[in-house]
Formats: sequence, C-alpha cells, structure tokens
Amino acid sequence: MLGVYLAGEIHTNWREEIADGARNLNVMFTAPVTDHEASDDCGVKIMGSEELKFWHDHKGAKLNAIRTRRFIEEADVIVVRFGEKYKQWNAAFEAGYAAALGKSIIVMHGPDHQHALKEVDAAALAVVQSSKQVVEILEYIEKGTLPA
Repeated sequence: MLGVYLAGEIHTNWREEIADGARNLNVMFTAPVTDHEASDDCGVKIMGSEELKFWHDHKGAKLNAIRTRRFIEEADVIVVRFGEKYKQWNAAFEAGYAAALGKSIIVMHGPDHQHALKEVDAAALAVVQSSKQVVEILEYIEKGTLPA
C-alpha cells in the first residue's frame, strides 16, 4: 500500500477530490487536522489557556507537529497543495521537512505561484495544477499505466 500525506491548504475540497479519484488504488491517505479552529486551539484546550496569543499558537503548533512529523515520516509520497487565497507557510514548512527526509514530493499550485514557489518546486519530483493530475500520478506509480 502506498502511503500518501496530503499537506497544505485547508480551505477547499482538494483532498476529497484526490481520495475520490484514487478510490480504486491501493493508497492510504493521511493529512493534518483540517478543522482550522481545532488545529489552532488544540494546545490550550488540552494543556490549558494562555494569556498571550503567541503562547496559545505555540502550544497548538507543537501538538500539530507531533501529528505532522509522524505522518510525513511514514508516508511514501507527500502532496503539498498551495491555494490561491492564503499564504500557506505551514505547507512550505511541510514541503521542506519532507525534502530533508528525502521524501517524494508532488507540489500542486496555480500558475500565479510559480515564481514564489520556485525553490519548493525545485525540490519536488512533480509539479501539477490539479487534483486530477495527482490522481493520474498515483495511478502511474501503482499500475505503470498512462491516463486514457
């Protein structure tokens, strides 16, 4: 079974598009917590409130890092999606972490981000613009066949 970690942007349904398109493949998907409020507040909900927003965010980031590190380390392929609306610093960090581990990376973003993400793209083994292309890559990896 191919392990695929779906990193990055959490404001659209791209993860569901990939999972649906790959439903007939032998792939196991993992991902960060995509509930924005839960991801932001996990540290203070579990370990206690903080007066300063910095420490509130710090606690959450550390708890989320436990999950993120585990899933990236266990994955065979990392798909990193950069969306159009927000700057996804976390996605860039996850891509860098995966690159440092020597993971196979697929980066997905629109043409507007080509220049800003040139270093991230250079670390990737594939750069695509759509969920459909990711599914086609996963199918090629598993079956060695090209799309019809």
